Formats: sequence, structure tokens, C-alpha cells
Amino acid sequence: MRLAPVFLGSLSRRRLSTLFSLVAVILGVALGMAVQAVHEAALNEFGRGLRALAGDADLQVIGPRGGFDENLYALLAARPEVAFASPVVEVQAKIAGREESLQLLGLDIFSLARVTPALLPQSMGSAATERLATLSEDTLFLSTSAQTALGTKADDPLRLQAGTHILNLRVAGDLPGVAENQRIAVMDIAVVQDRFGLLGRLTRIDLRLNSKVSPDAARASLQPLLPAGVLIETPRAAETQAANLSRAYRVNLTLLAAMALLTGGFLVFSAQALSVVRRRTEFAFLRAIGLDRRTLFSWLLAEGAVVGLAGGLVGVALGHGLAWVMLSFLGGDLGAGYFAGLQPQLLFQPAAMVTYLALGVLAGVAGAWLPAREAATVSPAQALKTGGDSALPGGRGYPGAGTALLAASLAACWIPPLRGLPVGGYVAVLFLLAGSVMILPAVAAGITRQLPNCGSVPFRLAAARLEASPGHAVVAAAGVLTSVALAAAMSIMVASFRDSVDQWLHQLLPADLYLRTGTAQTGGFLDEALQGRISAVSGISRVNFTRHGNVRLAAGRAPVALIARPLSPDGRELPVVGARRSGDSGVDPAVWISEAVQDIYGWRPGQRVELPLAGRRVRLQVAGVWRDYARQTGALMIDLADYRRLSGDRLANEAAIWLAPGAAPAQVAAALTATSRPGTLAIAYPGEIRAISLRIFDRTFAVTYLLEAVAVIIGLAGVAASFAALAVARRREFGMLRHLGLTRRQIGWMLAQEGALSAGMGVLGGLLAGTAIGLVLIEVVNRQSFHWSMDLHIPWGSLTLFAGALIALAALAAVLAGRQAMRQEAIFAVREDW
Repeated sequence: MRLAPVFLGSLSRRRLSTLFSLVAVILGVALGMAVQAVHEAALNEFGRGLRALAGDADLQVIGPRGGFDENLYALLAARPEVAFASPVVEVQAKIAGREESLQLLGLDIFSLARVTPALLPQSMGSAATERLATLSEDTLFLSTSAQTALGTKADDPLRLQAGTHILNLRVAGDLPGVAENQRIAVMDIAVVQDRFGLLGRLTRIDLRLNSKVSPDAARASLQPLLPAGVLIETPRAAETQAANLSRAYRVNLTLLAAMALLTGGFLVFSAQALSVVRRRTEFAFLRAIGLDRRTLFSWLLAEGAVVGLAGGLVGVALGHGLAWVMLSFLGGDLGAGYFAGLQPQLLFQPAAMVTYLALGVLAGVAGAWLPAREAATVSPAQALKTGGDSALPGGRGYPGAGTALLAASLAACWIPPLRGLPVGGYVAVLFLLAGSVMILPAVAAGITRQLPNCGSVPFRLAAARLEASPGHAVVAAAGVLTSVALAAAMSIMVASFRDSVDQWLHQLLPADLYLRTGTAQTGGFLDEALQGRISAVSGISRVNFTRHGNVRLAAGRAPVALIARPLSPDGRELPVVGARRSGDSGVDPAVWISEAVQDIYGWRPGQRVELPLAGRRVRLQVAGVWRDYARQTGALMIDLADYRRLSGDRLANEAAIWLAPGAAPAQVAAALTATSRPGTLAIAYPGEIRAISLRIFDRTFAVTYLLEAVAVIIGLAGVAASFAALAVARRREFGMLRHLGLTRRQIGWMLAQEGALSAGMGVLGGLLAGTAIGLVLIEVVNRQSFHWSMDLHIPWGSLTLFAGALIALAALAAVLAGRQAMRQEAIFAVREDW
């Protein structure tokens, strides 16, 4: 420890380079910690709410959104395995006059206390009044969070929309047992069934088992009693499904933060290389008086570890602050829609903090490794005589190993997903980055040999320098290559995704007007009488109604969306990908599956499958696969006539309307809204829907854009630090050039061209690597994570502008870094050679 002031004290003496390294580690750690903290907080809040709703239930009987026969309640309640059962009807009720919806539970107050006591309502009156209030047709009970969000209190009116009817209700009390931040309402189950078109239907039954019966045994004995599409799950199943759905999104953002930390590691490397160059005489003296190579190497690594530790500590603290900002502006879902409506609270996570702290230390040690090794391997006599260049790599890289890694990245793309995560895609991205950095010196040397041997003296000197010591390009351009590759890959992926979504919306929204009573998840619907009135409106040439629902295909998996709308036999209305069905056609009704269903369940065009519909299994044939960017869990599309024939369900949720020639859209829209009560029908134009959808898309990728910007800033700072190290190492070279007649201006111009050439190599390599990584993100990572395919779209204009600006900034950074080294007079710069 007696050497600590010698080594660790140098960090305070070189404040600027230490600050660069520190900021790089801080940003990488903070971004990763913020994403982790936000996601864990959202998952915890989501799970806490589910556990409160489940109460003491051991199992839950769940079915499709449209519910199942309520006679199952009596059947299950009489079983010996079941001690108590509580029926539930759950709907998302739209608040009249507002775009918000409310989670509404219809409950049986008499069975509630024995299964889910947390949901017991509390009236503001006497006990007798409380019992009457819970059974009243015009009262409901709101949780404290719901009352705060809606600005209501006890005895205040609240208007909910049920189908096209408006329910005028009164807030009779609260739900004291419901978890904080959970917005729910409770009404009598019979009232909810009647008002929301669910007579004789339940959406869930909570089961509390006898003490001697295990949940697994009960599931095995009770599941055969249930109709198709009605499953028995544990209360934690929904929490697990939500975690699985959002995990890929979180992991992708965390890896982007890791890329920022990796780019920061190159900045630590540049700063340590600069330090080693400046202290070459000091190290030579220490070696001469007996300091061995291993000790010198260890202390130089300790410098990097201290930078990483300090950056990690500040980064963890900053990450929690950034997480608070993300929760405030983007919500617990970070804009992606997984936990919309939640208001999670940040949690103290010791394990995550230690992990990210260790990553910061690792980045510091990794950045200091090569300069420490170079400094420890140079002999004292050589360091005292020449110093300088020995501390910086001057070789031609590792083209063989780099080529092998690039080839391995292609093989990694074929690795199947592990627990839904595209591990092979992540490995391919890592191999592409590492391989590109390894072959960069060889590529730089090859390109500079092709440059014309003419032009100004500064240009010829810059090109000769790059050709003679291409390894220096790694120091200056490795951070640029990494950050440009990351930014280019994300730009290509986002541009491809956005362009594909835009085309998808155009194909799915061909009508002139769209009408609905609420979102697909709310309790709004169009009954047959209203459908008839809509079809009879003057100025309409054609109306296509759509019915939204869902089905449960397998235990432990999230429900799959079911969409019924008029379809032609060839599915030309859908964005079909790949081949259509083969074999017999017309024998069984056709079903069109999304890419997620194809990936998750393995269904293929031409295959015959059984679908749980209206409590029974119906046989259909897979007609083809279509793109669906709205539902990660999968979606099924069948013709509306087939759906109504098979299910008997005549309701609809939406209507696509084509206008007659010469009809005024505004007049038709006014006539359509007049077919129902004021405020119950919403009219939208396809252009508006596309604009809203694309705004949501951009919001989803807001964090991605932030991570890209941070990576580029870190890479650009790395250029400045790298050229500062190179310039200090070449002070005698600059002095000799001054003796030979070059002016400071010419040397500065030479440095600018060196910076432009080196950064140009990094930008070129980054663009090539970024294009390859973009393909991996599109074809492997996104497909395996979210089950979405997309068409490649490269934003040539923005990438060209970005590359040019980065090269210009790198040239400026090289000149500014070299000015300090050129301040010495020429005679002093070469004094060691006299």
C-alpha cells in the first residue's frame, strides 16, 4: 500500500482523462441500473396487485374474455377438493366521456370473505346499509387509488359505458384491503352480468382448496370437468406471463446499456494509455529501483478498478434517479405498454446494485488491461530512452481471429431461443463487434495502401502514418466503430420496423371510416339492432363488422387474441407472409394465424387444428400466416360468418365503413354517431389511427434513442482522448517535423486528416458492422423475442449525414488534442535525441 500515492494519486493529477473515463462508466452503469430498477418495480407492483385480487385462492378457473357458463361454479363448488369457491366477472369498463377505462369486478358478496377478503367493500353507512349497498344496481365501490385518479369520493356520481348504454352509478364506499396504486371497482356480480351483456357467464372462479388437497392434484382432477378453452391456473400464472412478455424488452434495453458500457471501456483504455505515455519515465525509474513487472501491472490495473468502482457507485445512484424520471414520464412499461396504468414504486435492490457495481469495475479493469500489459513488458532502459510508442498498440490487429469471430457470428444466429430470449442473437452481436475491432487495423492498412500517393504533404504524412502503424487506428477508432455500429444497427432496425408498421397499418385500415364503442379490452359492443341501424345510414356503400375476443390454447401461456371479420378465401385483406395453405381447402373453416402463433405453437399453413370456441373444440385449417405488430402473444383471424356460425355470438366491437361515391365523410360520421346515445360511439379516420399508432411506436423506442445518443457521445469522447494519447506520444515526432520546415498549421492539418482517416475507418467499419448487426436484430433478436418479422429499410440519408458529422467532429477533436503537444518549442521536443 506504500505505492498507493504513486499510482492512485495520479488519477487526481490527470483530472480531464479521469473524468472522461469516470463519465463513461457512470453512464453505462446508470442506464442499465435504471432499466433494471424500473422493470423490477413494475413487475413487483403488477404481482402485488394480482396477489391482492387472488387473496387466499389456491387456484383460479379462467377462460376467454367473453366468459364461460356460470353452471361451472355450482359444479366446482360441490367437488370434495374445493373448500370454497368465489365467482368473478371481470370487465374493463370505459368511463363515459373519457378515454380512460376502469377494471370492474362483479363479485358475490356472500362467498367473497372466505376466498378473497381483500376485495370486501366498505360502505360509509351502517352494517345493514352496507349489505344493501353491495347488492344495489346503481352503486359501486372504488379503491383509494381509483378514487384519487378519477377525482371522486363517497356519494359522488360516476358514469360508465356498457355497450352503448350509460350507467349512472354512485360511489358507495371504498375497498380498504386493496393494494395501494391499484385502480379497481367492485359491483354485485348479477348487476355486472346484466349490464355488460354477460348473463349466465363468468370470467373467473377463485378456488380455495381443502387443506389435504394439493394444487397439482386438484388441477389434475378438476381440469377434465371443464369445457374447451377453460383452464385451471395458479394465481401467480398471470404474473409469470407478464414477466415473460416484458423480459425480452427489458433484456434488449439492458444490452443496449451494456453496449454503452462496452464503448466506455474503450474510453478507459484511451485514458489509461495516455497516462502510461505521460508517466513512462516514472515507471522506468520504479522498475530500475526494483519494482517487478507483476507489481507494476497490478497497480495499473488497480487504477482502472478504482475508476470503475467510483463510476459504478455514482452510476448506481444516478441510475435510481434516472429510473424515477423514467417512471414519471414513460411509466412502468418504459413506453412499451406491458404495465400500462401502473404507478410502481422504486425498490432497493442490493443484488442488482452489486451486479452493476461489479460491471463498472470490470469495465475499468478491462480498459486498463492492455496499457498495463504494454507498460509492464517494456524494459527500463528502453522506456528511459524512448518511452512513448511502446505504450500504445502498433500492430496489425488479429485478422485471423477477427475473421473467425465474424464467421462464428453467422453460426450463432441459428441457435434457438433459450426461455424466450434470443441468446444466439446476442452472441452474434458480440462476435460481430469483437471481430470488426480485431480486423480493423488490417483493413485500415489495406485501404491506406490504395490511397493516391499525391496531394499535400500533411495528407501524405497522415496516410503514411496510418499505413505504418495501423494498430493506432484501434486506439482512435475502436470506440467509434462500436458506437457507430450500435447506432447504425438500431437506426436500421427502428427504421425497418417503423416502415413495416406503417405499411401494415395501411393494409389493415383500408376503409374510409372506423367506428367503435371502446377498445377491444373494454366492455363496449355493438348489438344486432345497432349494427342494422349503422348499415342503414345514408352514404354508406359497405360495412364490415369486427368481433374481438381471445382464447386460451395452453395452460401456463397468455391468451391468444381472436379476431373475426369478413375475409376472402385468399386472405388478400391481410398482410400475409410466406406460403398459404396447401392440401384440401374448403373442408374445414379457415383460420389465419399470426407469426407469434406460428413460433409459439408450431402451427403451419395447411395444418388442421382444434380451436376452443364457445366451450367446445372446433376443427379449422390454417390458411396462412400474417403479420401482427399489435399482439406479442399471438392472434387468430377467422371469417366473421364462420365465427358467428360456430359460436352463435352476434355482437361486434368495431365497424369498418366504406363511403358511397360523393358522400361527405363529416355528414356520414354525424349520422353514424346519431344511431346511438350521445358520446357512446367514436368515429376515427384511418389517417388519424395511423398517426396515433406511429406516435405510440416512437414513444416505445424513446429509451432506445436515449441509449443510442449516449453511446455516440461516449465514442466521440473516446476519439478525443485517444488522439490526446497519440499526440503526447508523438511530441518528438512533431518537433522533428518542425525542424524539417513544417509549420504548426501544417501539423495541425496533418492531425485533422489523421483524425478524419482514423475515424473514417471506424465509421466505415461501424456502418458495415452495424448493417450486419441490424440484420441480426431484425431476423433473429426481434423474431425470437417478439415474433415479428419486418422488411429491411436502411435510412441512407440520416446514416450518411451522421457519418459525415462524426468524421468532421473526430478531425476537430484530433486537432484540439494535438495543440497541447505542439505548444513546446521544437528544440525542447527533440532534446532527448541530442
